Amino acid sequence: MALTALTFLILYNAVSMRLRDRTDVGSQIADLSRGTADLARQVAEFGRRLAAVEGRVVSANSAGVDRIQSVVGEINELGSLVKQLAATVETHEEMLAAGAPTAAPPPPAAKAESSPQQELPAPAGDNSPVLAPAVAAPNAVASKAVTSDGAPARSHAQLLAAVRSAIEENRVDIYLQPMVSLPQRKVRFYEAVTRLRDEKDQILAAEDFIGTAENAGLIGRIDHMVMLRCVQVLRRLMVRNKDVGVFCNVAAATLGNTGTFSQCLDFLEANRALAPSFVLEFKQATFRNLGPTEIEHLAALAQRGYRFSIDHVADLRIEPRELADRGVRYIKVPAALLLDPKQTSTSDIHPSDLSDLLGRFGIDLIAERIEGERAVVDLLDYDVRFGQGFLFAPPRPLRPEGTSATGPTSSNKGQESKGQESKGQESRIPESAIPEFQGIHGSGSGLGKAPSIEAAAIDLPARSSGNAALARRLAGPG
Repeated sequence: MALTALTFLILYNAVSMRLRDRTDVGSQIADLSRGTADLARQVAEFGRRLAAVEGRVVSANSAGVDRIQSVVGEINELGSLVKQLAATVETHEEMLAAGAPTAAPPPPAAKAESSPQQELPAPAGDNSPVLAPAVAAPNAVASKAVTSDGAPARSHAQLLAAVRSAIEENRVDIYLQPMVSLPQRKVRFYEAVTRLRDEKDQILAAEDFIGTAENAGLIGRIDHMVMLRCVQVLRRLMVRNKDVGVFCNVAAATLGNTGTFSQCLDFLEANRALAPSFVLEFKQATFRNLGPTEIEHLAALAQRGYRFSIDHVADLRIEPRELADRGVRYIKVPAALLLDPKQTSTSDIHPSDLSDLLGRFGIDLIAERIEGERAVVDLLDYDVRFGQGFLFAPPRPLRPEGTSATGPTSSNKGQESKGQESKGQESRIPESAIPEFQGIHGSGSGLGKAPSIEAAAIDLPARSSGNAALARRLAGPG
């Protein structure tokens, strides 16, 4: 009986405990089900929000693509309009040139010197030296150029006598031609172009007298006189604008002549404060035929902080690393050479990549001899930063009284007094007729009033004994 009761109690306890456990498990399952349902709702909500975000991103991307396509279309349309405008301008220039009355066909040199001054507007600015009134009297300048170029051909003896007389009587003139930044066309540099005048004031261009002067050993004296005047011009320019620079051409004979170069080096040493803005320019052939003396002289100039430029480039076989090591910071290449399709096969690099290649070594590319707007548009595609040519401005002469290096000699004084009456009108040119360079085609703002002629002349400081001594050494005995 007792055993039966014990068995019954055991069974009852087991059944009751199982029922209690089932109740607890059921409640836990119910809680888990509710949690799973909440998690499912949250996942569904996140999925809905993600779908909405994806829809917005897709719509934004499609809208951005549409905007980009519209902008690209407008840019392409503007590019085509600019090219059409350049073609139209060039056509008008050709029509004007064809319709200009010509009594007699001038020689090529006379055309290059006179026609751009008549056709191109005189740029105005606040960072240039006062130049001769080429705009006020274009006919006089053109007639003088035609007279000099149209004169009978000189013999070698006559040409040598004219060059020697011009040097002795200080009839070495400086013409300045601006180099502008592209596409802004703001004047950044000037190149000093040398001209000589004979006894009749006929102009001798550089290509006419350089060969004779080199053969006679006179080119060093000419280069020294040009350096003197270029430094004076640069000092005047830097009074108004510290960022302007002057390019001064130096002949290979001057670089290789120890005696002449020592005089130039002494002068450049005395003016080494201007070295960052005073660029010495050499021909490409000079750099390709450097001897030990020339290399030593270039190193002496570079040690004093002077930078170099290369012009008269005949081909694009250029070694920028070697040139940069020698101090070259600028290379001037004719625009026709850069845009010549034949250069692609004859050179090691495509002309369109030349600017980037030179820029890696700190050398700036300057396109020279630019004569049309279409060339400017094509050069911009080549990433050319600077340009020079008759399109922007022709070389313009400086006033003799504004660039005299040593003061007028006795012979010059007599010549000036003799021609004072004939040039009296020029000495009283109104201020509005005095051209000044700045941003070509109106870029930048001018001063509004050009300085007077008397104020434009360079006043040498009283303590310029070093320059005066070098000038006396240049003049030589007698």
